[in-house]
Amino acid sequence: MKTAARATQRGGIALIMVLMVIIVLAALAGGFAYSMRIETKLARNVSWDTDFEWMARSGIEVAKYALSQRSGISGGYDSLGQAWAGGRAETNDTVARLLGNWIQLGNGEFRVTLEDMDRKFNINNADEQVLRKAAEVVNIDASLTPTIISSILDWIDVDDDPRPNGAEKQHYLSLTPPYLAKNGRIDDITELLLVEGIRESPGVFWGSGAPPSHRRDRSQRANPGEEPIYPVGLRDLFCALSGGRLNINTASVTALQVLPFVNEVAAQAIQARRAGPDGQDGTEDDTPFRSAAEISMVPGLPPQVGASAQLFLSVQSVVFEVKVDVRAGQHRRSYVALLRRGAPNFLVLNLIWEDR
Repeated sequence: MKTAARATQRGGIALIMVLMVIIVLAALAGGFAYSMRIETKLARNVSWDTDFEWMARSGIEVAKYALSQRSGISGGYDSLGQAWAGGRAETNDTVARLLGNWIQLGNGEFRVTLEDMDRKFNINNADEQVLRKAAEVVNIDASLTPTIISSILDWIDVDDDPRPNGAEKQHYLSLTPPYLAKNGRIDDITELLLVEGIRESPGVFWGSGAPPSHRRDRSQRANPGEEPIYPVGLRDLFCALSGGRLNINTASVTALQVLPFVNEVAAQAIQARRAGPDGQDGTEDDTPFRSAAEISMVPGLPPQVGASAQLFLSVQSVVFEVKVDVRAGQHRRSYVALLRRGAPNFLVLNLIWEDR
């Protein structure tokens, strides 16, 4: 009986060991399969890299063509009614067909959309007055405003001397992880997310257009309601690369309000003046500004604004964001490039991409 019991016990142990080995092998097999799936996807993406890049570069050339055609039509201003912006105020069937529609090329196709960066105020040219107006537009809490304004100016200036309520190198080096203050011009508007005040309240930057990662981080906080949801963010008002002045023909009503002499009523009047009788930008009856000085003709603004406005305003855009979506089979990728208008050509400032 004891021998039979021992045999049964040994059999049970052996069975357990076999099950454990099977579990370990199954886990290894699952991990290997997952790894191979990733490797296969990476290899598949690499095989499309060349095609995707050439489609993206073709899209950039389409954008250059569309912008060069704009110069030949209007001869002096950029507006939302023009074909490059998707408007209908100026007829250019060729550009209209090329932009916003899928274009076949080789084994794939691409789609190009354009947006000028001069519709936003250049953050590198912002002073305390402009930043204070922006804080009012975003509706930043009064207790947080001085920190944000001073810290942005500290981030851009070349010294390490913090302003009152500001932050410089010593502060940022004390953080985890530590990093240095820029002490130079902002190259990408997302740098604002590193600035004291905005770093702790990123909703100030994102507004209602926060990416899924920020929305997820916010929902996982102990008290998700501690940071308000801002309908407008700093990224909607500012850019890092532009000609330096705000294009009065393409700027939004909210972006116009960062100007020292423009409130909400005046911004709406400016938009109404350029939109024409139907009140809609980008339609056949648009009446865009032909010069920045014409702003003095807008009801509600004092005539002397015309002279000072030319320090802040323009009717032309210099830097354009080109978005090229490419696809081939089940593969998708988005490219974003910045073009600077020059004479006689356009300069590609950068080109980045992400898989979708």
